[in-house]
Amino acid sequence: MSDSQLNKSQLNKNQLNESRLSPDTEAFTGLILDPQEILPSFTQAANWQERYRALMLLGKRLPPLDEALRQETAQVRGCESNAWLYHREIDGRHYYLADSDARIVKGLIALLLAAVQGQDRQAIAALDLHQYFDQLGLSGQLSPSRTNGVLALAEAIKAAAVESANH
Repeated sequence: MSDSQLNKSQLNKNQLNESRLSPDTEAFTGLILDPQEILPSFTQAANWQERYRALMLLGKRLPPLDEALRQETAQVRGCESNAWLYHREIDGRHYYLADSDARIVKGLIALLLAAVQGQDRQAIAALDLHQYFDQLGLSGQLSPSRTNGVLALAEAIKAAAVESANH
């Protein structure tokens, strides 16, 4: 390994060790997932295969997190797949960035973010995930481990909004 590669490698390790490493504010506010555009592809789907395809396509709309942001401190516990979540409160509104290494989980993340992105703490706290997934025709379609993972993501989203109010 050359000196420049060694220095670059050390820099990356230092960046990863910084617990405050976080995406730029523009990354949070730039992520727009319009529920009015997204939800009809689920509510109007004729069967599970169409919903599954819609989930996969929706997941592709989430921008991937930079490798440096795939930190253990941002990982969501309870997900079978790797999933990372970042939160930022801006003017009383809550914004999230998230990613997963599993395509279906990415789609589920995008559905969650469509429901909470830019909302206030009360709206996020009031989100009933079971009702939301019933409305989308996804209840009973996900495996128990995937359901647990989505619930863990939803709880992490809610917890981030509540915790920011306490700081």
